[in-house]
Amino acid sequence: MFTHILVATDGSELSRKAESTGLGLAKALGSKLSYVTVRIPFQVYTFEVGITPDIYDNYETTTKAAANALLVRVTAEARAHGISAANYQLASEFPYEVILKLAKDQSCDLIVMASHGRRGLSAMLLGSETLKVLTHGSVPVLVCK
Repeated sequence: MFTHILVATDGSELSRKAESTGLGLAKALGSKLSYVTVRIPFQVYTFEVGITPDIYDNYETTTKAAANALLVRVTAEARAHGISAANYQLASEFPYEVILKLAKDQSCDLIVMASHGRRGLSAMLLGSETLKVLTHGSVPVLVCK
C-alpha cells in the first residue's frame, strides 16, 4: 500500500501523535520511514541598533541543535521498534514547500502530519502548514489531530 512514509514534525505535543502514527504505520506495512523537521530562518523586520551578528549566530545554533535533538529522538524511537529511519533537517520560510519537495525527491507515497487546530483569525493570519501541504501537493496526507 504505502512503501515510503514521510513524517513531518516540529516536536510539539501534537506532532508526537503524528510521529507515533507514522511509526506504527511503517511497522505494520513494512514501509520505509523518513522524518523531516523544518526550521524557520532568522528574520529581521526592523533595523534596530541592537541586532548584532551574535544574535543571528545564537539563533542558528539554537534552532539547529533543537532540530537535531528532535531528529535523534524520533530516529532512536524508530530504531527501538526495529525500523531504520532517515531524517532531514531543512530550513525554509515556507515549510510546506520543502516538505512537498522532499516527499517528491524521496518518492514518498504518504505524508503524516499533525493538525494544530488553529481557528478563526489566528488560522487566517498564521495559516496552516498542514492545510498548505494538503492543498498544494499530490501525495496523500494523513492528518493526526
